[in-house]
Amino acid sequence: QVQLVESGGGLVQPGGSLRLSCAASGNIFSLNLMGWYRQAPGKERELVALMYRGGITNYADSVKGRFTASRDNAKNTVYLQMNSLKPEDTATYYCYGRKASQDYWGQGTQVTVSS
Repeated sequence: QVQLVESGGGLVQPGGSLRLSCAASGNIFSLNLMGWYRQAPGKERELVALMYRGGITNYADSVKGRFTASRDNAKNTVYLQMNSLKPEDTATYYCYGRKASQDYWGQGTQVTVSS
């Protein structure tokens, strides 16, 4: 069993930056995939960034060049560095992990981009 706990959300002005963290209760090295999704009010949950254990990371087109996902296996933590934030980035951000055929989700952290 893996538990994921996000932190780092908040209110930021357009053009600002935030870094989200996701602490895992277990060894994240055993997770084949880790990443971030987000869900805005009235919209479906969408992929933000997905990190494969081999080192490849896929990003949504809407965040390419602005967001960077990373993982620290020694700390069992993954991060999402978000720069040049836009109002349309406002959403609840969820940490995601996959081991074999089992999906794991965090509880979500709110990010609001507004002046």
